[in-house]
Amino acid sequence: MTEPRWLSQPFPPEGASAAEGIRNQLGRPELDLLTILVRESAQNSWDARLEGSPEPVDYRIDLGTVGPAHVREWRDLLLGGAPMSAHLPLRESLMRGVIRVLAISDRGTRGLGGPTRADDAIGDDRDFVSFIRNIGEPRNTALGGGTYGFGKGIFYLLSRCGTILVHTRCRTDEGGYETRLIGCALWKSYVAPGPAGERRYTGRHWWGDSSGPVVEPLVGAEAEATARRLGLKPFGPDETGTTIVVVDPYLEDLEPAAAADYLAETVTWHLWPKMIATGTGQPAMRFTVVCDGRDHPVPDPRQTRPLDMFVAAYEAMIGPNGTDIECRKPKKHLGRLGLVTRIIPPLEPSSASRLLGMEDLVHHVCLMRPAELVVTYHPGPKPPSVNQGYAGVFRGDPDMDDAYARAEPPTHDSWHPQSLDYPDSTFVRTTFRRIQEQIDGLLALGGTARPGAAKVALGAASSLFAGLVGGAWGIGGATDYRRPGSTATPSSRASEVDEHELLEPVDSGRPPATTGSATTHPASGESGAESGDPDPGAAHGHGVAAPGGGSSRRRPRVKYLGDPYYDDGSDTAVLVQEFMLPVPGRQRVRVDLAVTLPGSGGRELDPPLDARMPELVGWQDATGRLHTDPSFEIDGSDVVWRAVVRPAPDTMTEIDIKVEAVRAQ
Repeated sequence: MTEPRWLSQPFPPEGASAAEGIRNQLGRPELDLLTILVRESAQNSWDARLEGSPEPVDYRIDLGTVGPAHVREWRDLLLGGAPMSAHLPLRESLMRGVIRVLAISDRGTRGLGGPTRADDAIGDDRDFVSFIRNIGEPRNTALGGGTYGFGKGIFYLLSRCGTILVHTRCRTDEGGYETRLIGCALWKSYVAPGPAGERRYTGRHWWGDSSGPVVEPLVGAEAEATARRLGLKPFGPDETGTTIVVVDPYLEDLEPAAAADYLAETVTWHLWPKMIATGTGQPAMRFTVVCDGRDHPVPDPRQTRPLDMFVAAYEAMIGPNGTDIECRKPKKHLGRLGLVTRIIPPLEPSSASRLLGMEDLVHHVCLMRPAELVVTYHPGPKPPSVNQGYAGVFRGDPDMDDAYARAEPPTHDSWHPQSLDYPDSTFVRTTFRRIQEQIDGLLALGGTARPGAAKVALGAASSLFAGLVGGAWGIGGATDYRRPGSTATPSSRASEVDEHELLEPVDSGRPPATTGSATTHPASGESGAESGDPDPGAAHGHGVAAPGGGSSRRRPRVKYLGDPYYDDGSDTAVLVQEFMLPVPGRQRVRVDLAVTLPGSGGRELDPPLDARMPELVGWQDATGRLHTDPSFEIDGSDVVWRAVVRPAPDTMTEIDIKVEAVRAQ
């Protein structure tokens, strides 16, 4: 059996790339190393998928440690003939008390097949030499995600000792299967003494069968036996794919479990197009993240804010609501765009979303090529209201794929038209210009309104005119919720009116009359029966002494608790107004909803054709139960209730809760 050994690459007479140059080919990306790892490795997996297979590609990340049963084998196998620590710090990593590893694996892919020597790789089947041997290999996958293969350097950058193991299984020309195992390291060039004097080395090292002039991978039974000694997961009988083991990974100063959570979230943010079901009823790829044997669920993009908006934009893009993006001179079809806008609560940014520039607002368009891998989230103009957001998806046309690919840096995370020649540079610039035009039309910020819309979007007006509107009830960008003419601060709404000030004289000899609901807006945060209504409190059956020998009943009223706020509903954002009914007794509540016209003080009760109006979702009690009756009876007490409203898009919604006493039967 062949005992694998290390071999370091000397500089040949004709020259070669130094390790430093290869490690620097990723440049200085804005993304962190873990994010680049997810993007580049998943892209490799997608490009290596089995053509024609109905099954999704399985992509898996395992964070763990080398088990006690395998630690000695790792040290015996990988340190035999290893370079000096000054030339490769592998020995330091393997002699620690705990050997930590990060494994990225895919199944349902073709593995790294083809010749194992670069000088033998003549045909298109050269996956092994493209990943292991060569640098800057042009892609040979039509409409693939990769370009020149510089991104594979991330595996070495993420290893503290610059070392990886590659365990792969592929089909052979004869129709069988072949397992391969090889180690690779990339550190720094150096000078070392040799038999003929000092010699310079590139800083590239390989581990495997060193019996020939170049290190070859262990193959077949020897590869499988050595993989078992190292504790690597074996392949199934008819399984192909690749596992890359990063030795002693750098985890961005995160604890392993926290790093696994971050990787799971990063997978969703950067690979969600591969997670959503396609016409076949299943996603294109399946993703798993595991740390020390425990699964860390990858969030579902359809259930994750604000990615659910990008999923909706994607579905709009591929459907009849998508927009064709064209360049008129020279004439060229560039791709398709889908845009959606929603009223949403403020975002709670995560580490992954902050890295992409999404803090509290969503105003981005996801750019992708036909491979449907996220290139970047291109920011557009911020929406006019903090409670409004929009998301878009642009997918380049297949005929434009080469142009967009050449506009990408090695990390594939942006499009730079200045790096292209005419006409491709014009096409990419026009792409951004057309996207901007569509966003302006969506938000009505460019001076042109959509059919049936106001000349200025109401969401925008609520922000622009907030200082001019006298505190109309409702919700809108920067709206002051005080009543017109009030000098009270919003925090005083719930405490400004004392109960003893709302007393209604009652004639004890007069039979109870039908109560009427309030039609005026409450003052200072209180809503009660209209002063002209007859005997609104008679149904309570109790009173206090009043001047003139009669009695007084306290009128039903609404005590608003704070300002309305947005919250997540089952399928969309909802507007919530918390309130109490402080007067004891059985009372009936209903809500009066309208759209406020900013700047005019008017209320829009009759919507234009096909326009939506706000609607009551229900009354939520203290236990969280939702009562959907438009008119609902509540016992007055200090219990907090919530009026849940579905607002109309791009509007200021006015909420007025009405209350009336319920007569005793």
